[in-house]
Amino acid sequence: MRFKQFLFALFTLTSLVCFGQNNVQYADSIRRISNIPELSYAVVTENSISEIQALGKHSINLNDSATLNDRFHIGSNTKAMTAFIIAKYVENGKLKWTTKFFDIYPEWKSNSNSVYHNITLQDLLAHRARIQPFQGDNDPIIPEFKGTKQEKRRSFGKFVLTLNPVEIDTIHKFAYSNADYTLATLMLEKITKKSWEQLVEKVFNKDLKLNVKFSWPENQKTKDTWGHSSENGKLMPVPSNTDYRLDYTEPAGDINIKLEDYLKFIQLNLQGLKGRNNYLTAKTYEFIHKGIDNYSLGWYNIYENGKELSTHSGTAGTYYTLVHIDRINGKAYMIFTNSFNQETQQGVRLVMRKLKKNYGS
Repeated sequence: MRFKQFLFALFTLTSLVCFGQNNVQYADSIRRISNIPELSYAVVTENSISEIQALGKHSINLNDSATLNDRFHIGSNTKAMTAFIIAKYVENGKLKWTTKFFDIYPEWKSNSNSVYHNITLQDLLAHRARIQPFQGDNDPIIPEFKGTKQEKRRSFGKFVLTLNPVEIDTIHKFAYSNADYTLATLMLEKITKKSWEQLVEKVFNKDLKLNVKFSWPENQKTKDTWGHSSENGKLMPVPSNTDYRLDYTEPAGDINIKLEDYLKFIQLNLQGLKGRNNYLTAKTYEFIHKGIDNYSLGWYNIYENGKELSTHSGTAGTYYTLVHIDRINGKAYMIFTNSFNQETQQGVRLVMRKLKKNYGS
């Protein structure tokens, strides 16, 4: 009996190794064809890592090989992390999902557009507040605000609330806006008397030990990933000391992290969706992912072809990340890259499709 068990275990292990090798070969071939300098991916369940790989190199101009210690800017996948922080303070009774913005900032109400007078924390996190998008295309001209990052966000928030609203998409029922997450963060900063940066440090670095950092990965003082923008169809490596800003919407998209640490955050979500309490309660995870149709709190909430998915992508123009959580099968798929253009997006979609097919999603 023991010998048969040993043979079965050996067969299973060998199958998994071959299975993993097949995924690696496919992902690396897509990476090369799509001209992606570095592509890392992971497949996880709530308690285990099914597969994790780092492929390629830090930059098209360097020979530094990819490693699992590499950091990636995750763009709008930051939104789920900001919503996660806010959820902790909702659980603690500091805020409610239904708290109105102007209950926290009553002194701003008279100078703001009346359309926004009843917007809530939930409206902002689910993109139902009709705030201008601030995604880099045809944005209103933003004044040069002075002060600390927190002070600049406050000035930006006041400015945003004077602008005309956008129309809600009648099909998807929301209007995606990076500025929504600045306004939601301003509510949290007011009641905690802490900056978003301090709150990220407390929740993700002190409490959860996830080694989160801000802005682009440091590639001038250390060997790490370079983001790549696309100019005239050609990838251009971008040094981390390049002067750029997200127009005061950092809580919507300005975190960098290692894949190995990010997947731990995703596993917390998988555990919560399975009904287990951890840093947040299972009830809170249920609301974050499923509480609002189409776009819930930091996650697209998708039901199609008998599947339930929480998904999001992220980019600030130099990195591209994509995450899918299969809520029915309890699996999550993450792909991190250090480039952004149509080729990168298509390549990542192909790798995601392959991984999900092979792992049964």
